[in-house]
Amino acid sequence: MPNSFSSFVSKVHKAPKFMQSFLLTTLFNSKVKFAGTTGIKLEQVTHQQTVLTLKNKKSVQNHIGGIHAIAAAVLAESATGIVVGINVPNDRVPLLKSMTIEYQRRMQGNLKAVANLTLEQITLIEQQEKGDITVPVIITDDSGQMPIVCNMEWAWVSKKR
Repeated sequence: MPNSFSSFVSKVHKAPKFMQSFLLTTLFNSKVKFAGTTGIKLEQVTHQQTVLTLKNKKSVQNHIGGIHAIAAAVLAESATGIVVGINVPNDRVPLLKSMTIEYQRRMQGNLKAVANLTLEQITLIEQQEKGDITVPVIITDDSGQMPIVCNMEWAWVSKKR
């Protein structure tokens, strides 16, 4: 059974292509206020994959002109959280349990994050009242390289206590 976010995404996918990213980003920024401060843009959202981007602009730069490490971490957390969240039934809530981020080298230009779930992971989320999974996210910069390697561990639990 689709959750409210999934229902919204389905409606957005019926809108003209040029409006979809704007609508998804606007909803995300209204719900996840902190992530909205970074300027993260939702490019694509499905039950199996999310694609997000972050422009290298002054408000997210570090002292050497690249995207700040924490802004990149927010991008990774957002990409994985969205792909998990779209699959979590309405009576449950997703929670980030842990994140591992290995900074490989200096980030060059803008960042793109792609997070994927397998069909087995989606089935677990839909069928188990509580559980957890590790969601890798591929982050590339304008050079096409991966400046950071990230894995996010997400859990879901019942909203009822």
